[in-house]
Formats: sequence, C-alpha cells, structure tokens
Amino acid sequence: MSIKKISDIMSSDGFKIHPQTLENYIDALCDGYIFYKVQRYDIKGKNLLKTQDKYYLSDIGLRYYLLGDKDSDSGRILENIVYLELIRRGFKVYVGKSDIYDKKDAKMKSAEIDFVVEDVEGVEYYQVTQSMLNENTKQRELTSLMTLKDNYKKTILTADTPFVKSYDGIIVKNILNWLLEQI
Repeated sequence: MSIKKISDIMSSDGFKIHPQTLENYIDALCDGYIFYKVQRYDIKGKNLLKTQDKYYLSDIGLRYYLLGDKDSDSGRILENIVYLELIRRGFKVYVGKSDIYDKKDAKMKSAEIDFVVEDVEGVEYYQVTQSMLNENTKQRELTSLMTLKDNYKKTILTADTPFVKSYDGIIVKNILNWLLEQI
C-alpha cells in the first residue's frame, strides 16, 4: 500500500491524520522491520521516483491478526509473498512505473509493473495475479509487460496455472512452483 491509500482508508474510517505524520509512523515501522519500503522506478526514464512508495509486511501473519479473514485479498497477499521471496533471493526490488497507450481511450496512461528486480545478472520484471482465467485480467497483466521494449526477462506468477506457458516471450508460471525453484 502507499501512504496516500492508507491515509484515505483511515480518513474514511473516521481517523483524521496528516499524511506526513502517517509517513513518520510508517518510517518507524520500517526501521523496526515490520514493513518494507519499496521505491517506485520509472522504467522508461531509468530513475527512481520520489513519491508513492509501496509498503509490504515483513510477516503476512500480521495482516491476519489485524484484519482476520474479513478482508482476504489473496492477490495482494500473493504479491507480498513474492516480494519477500525476491528479497530473500538477493534481488534489489522496485515497483515499476511505465506508460502505456490505452487504445480504448486513445491516450497514454500509467501502468504499474509489480516488481522490477536487479542483481548482478541484470534486470527482470514480475507481475503477480491470483488468476489469469478472466480475459480482462489476462490482457492487463500481459499488456503491461508487452509494452516494455527491452529484452529483460518478464514473468507473470499466478495461482491458477499448474504449468509454464509463454506469451510472446512472457513466461507465466505457477506461483507455488516458482517458490519451490532452486536458486
């Protein structure tokens, strides 16, 4: 989540808090290794962005403790798990931002790449989704990676594919199989 999203949720629940105060609290939680702060990376401009960092929990059990099962968004939980695994594997991890042309609206819009990862071997892109069985979801996940005009490895991790598929060089893997891969 981002500071703005957390601030908006708190305001809608009746808790008024200034975004800077909230950012100070979250920075303290990051210092305590409760959250991980992930910077946004402009893929086209090849630079880090100064706003809209994302935050991931160091232990997904905290989410269940605070929310119970009432807000079980498995897609976000999977994204958090993938983030933790990427840092465990030694990658430097960013959230990617890319501009794509929206044919329906005939204009450029911003798209998020779940993870841009770097190590000594280079750069890779990852998208994480609960399912690609819905055609709209499949197109959204594929389009965001297809618009990247470089030759870095592009992977979509999903829970509903028990085997590896490829779409124009984009590899789709089952998330459990990916988690069990030897590195």
